[in-house]
Amino acid sequence: MTVDTKERLIRAADTVLRTQGYAKSSARTIAKEAGVNSALVFYHFGGVDPLLFAALDRSSAERMELLAEAVAGARTLEDLVDAGTRVYRSDIEAGHLTLFSELVAAAVAKPELREEIRVRAEPWIAFVEQTLERVIGGTPLARLTPPRDLANAAITFYLGVNLFTVLDSDRSRTESVFAMARRLAPRARLLTRRLPGLGAKRRAHD
Repeated sequence: MTVDTKERLIRAADTVLRTQGYAKSSARTIAKEAGVNSALVFYHFGGVDPLLFAALDRSSAERMELLAEAVAGARTLEDLVDAGTRVYRSDIEAGHLTLFSELVAAAVAKPELREEIRVRAEPWIAFVEQTLERVIGGTPLARLTPPRDLANAAITFYLGVNLFTVLDSDRSRTESVFAMARRLAPRARLLTRRLPGLGAKRRAHD
């Protein structure tokens, strides 16, 4: 029964945060959604914020699994852009970005949330960095724009684009950014070629 109650609370917190936002994610509102007593929020999680982060963790685990599957076969920048576009559209529909951005926005007024968010953002940055390293590592592009820097830029864009959808209700402007990336990716092919002997020449020069 305890496990079932915790699961119901996590699902309810997910729903409330997605649909009503952080400001209305109270213990009473979440408990009502779950159909349980609000005291159980504190009994099982110690407070509302830990419960909301539990909901984010659940969603993040699910999204990470889907993202890993989406980029597993990526070999080029074009592949990564296509995968990123699909994942973005899926995340918008599923509401994962809403969960994360609501907690980021809350951290502006509640500094104690910032470290919790930073810790949860790091695995995503590391995953994107590792994926970019696999696809463009050892190429001129990787030397020009290191995968870690590109990963930071990707996460910054990913979060910002969710906030921008408030102004871009039909997503046309956001989709135009992805369309631009799809046009530019093939033009970067020369920069993503691993030139034979280049590494040896650099070591000899050093």
